[in-house]
Amino acid sequence: LLEIAYMIIKFVLVKTKDSIGGQVRSPFLRLGVFSLLSLLFLAFSLWAVWREGPVGFWAEHTRNLWGQQIWFDLLLAAGTAWAALLPQARAAGMRPGFWLLAVVCSGSIGLLAMLARLLYLRERSARG
Repeated sequence: LLEIAYMIIKFVLVKTKDSIGGQVRSPFLRLGVFSLLSLLFLAFSLWAVWREGPVGFWAEHTRNLWGQQIWFDLLLAAGTAWAALLPQARAAGMRPGFWLLAVVCSGSIGLLAMLARLLYLRERSARG
């Protein structure tokens, strides 16, 4: 499973390198790579919730210092990504309240969906 995740991440990074500089030039992004990743991770997360319960993550994050370190790392990463995306999302006409709720409730799933929507809106406005 980790090898598959590594291959997906490597593929995404290689295919999206053209999006640096604020312009979406990669046709791969037009196909919705971030939407796909969001949906795949949502499916995996729903499976984990079904198998382990809706608060199964809490025991892992409170078990020891490493679990707490990972929890804080995830919170800091999500907060940083939110702060970086928020000005661009507002400029694109996205509703911050909805997306904040999505990120708070789902973490990376919401962030990936937000990024996919932002890139779609940016590309749509560039085409006119």
